[in-house]
Amino acid sequence: MAYSTIPKGSLYMNTKIYTGTGSAMNITGVGFQPDMTWIKPRSVVDNHILYDSVRGVSSRLIPNLNSAAGTVSDMVTSFNSDGVSLGTNGNVTANGVTFVAWNWKGGGTGVANTDGSVATTVSANTTAGFSIVSYTGNGDSNSTFGHGLGAVPTIFITKKLTGANESWGVYADPLKTFVSAVNTRYLVLSNTGSYNNSSTVWNSTSPTNLHFTGGDNIANSAAPMIAYCFTPIKGFSKFGSYFGNNNSDGPMVYTGFKPSWVMIKRIDGANDWCIYDNKRDPFNVVQDKLVANDSAAEGDDVALDFVSNGFKFRQNGGNFNGSYQYIYMCFAENPFVATSGSDAVPVTAR
Repeated sequence: MAYSTIPKGSLYMNTKIYTGTGSAMNITGVGFQPDMTWIKPRSVVDNHILYDSVRGVSSRLIPNLNSAAGTVSDMVTSFNSDGVSLGTNGNVTANGVTFVAWNWKGGGTGVANTDGSVATTVSANTTAGFSIVSYTGNGDSNSTFGHGLGAVPTIFITKKLTGANESWGVYADPLKTFVSAVNTRYLVLSNTGSYNNSSTVWNSTSPTNLHFTGGDNIANSAAPMIAYCFTPIKGFSKFGSYFGNNNSDGPMVYTGFKPSWVMIKRIDGANDWCIYDNKRDPFNVVQDKLVANDSAAEGDDVALDFVSNGFKFRQNGGNFNGSYQYIYMCFAENPFVATSGSDAVPVTAR
């Protein structure tokens, strides 16, 4: 059984839904002070936006675009003890528009890290397996960057903060199910494409428990960079892979916990990065889909059930259950078993 020291996933990753008022507003009830907040309008076409506590609330990123970080001070205006404050920008508070905010708890204010050959500033939460890494690249193919996790990151996402048309690079260890030499492959968060082959992006070098390697503009341009690093925590997060069967009785993916949030990507062809969560869909079937690579409004897929120990597909479809290869990121609502010993009680399904 998947015992966990994290009895409640929402202590470290939590989703909030809200409706904009057209005015500045506070989003509360997150349960912690976020270090990364990712917001998407649901009911209208508009961009994703992402802020983190290391870059600060004046620096906006757009996950569905390759654009540079923008100085936008009227979106997320502060990270608070129980959520975030939002300004008057319609991308986050348009009147009558429904929104979702996905929040992660890092390590608070960034601290200096010298575990790599290039100094970084890191906000790391080793309990939850998440860190935010800020650094200025040097363009050298074999430079390394400390991530602060104390464990090998399974997935990390990198972005150059300056210049137009700079891709979001994704290192994904779950690719090893399907390909050899994961460290010569990468995905792009902001497009639908399959994995790319490159010996330079990660310099054909796998990450370690101390650092990752960057080799070109995706991970080590001679410019300011940001990276979001994740390592799996038993009962709280899992990053894996599965084969779809193109059947309404789809595969069951075991995670060892009841999911609260999942992002899925087909890796052998062009399909979206599909995101589902337990707040937009509090009951099964989970079908309210947003896609990380597009500004589209929320759509419906009769896709999957969140169950007590994983997720089960209830329909076929190229985005999540065709006869294809997929990877996923998943975070817990609750572990299947919260603690070890006599007080261990399995959670129930929805």
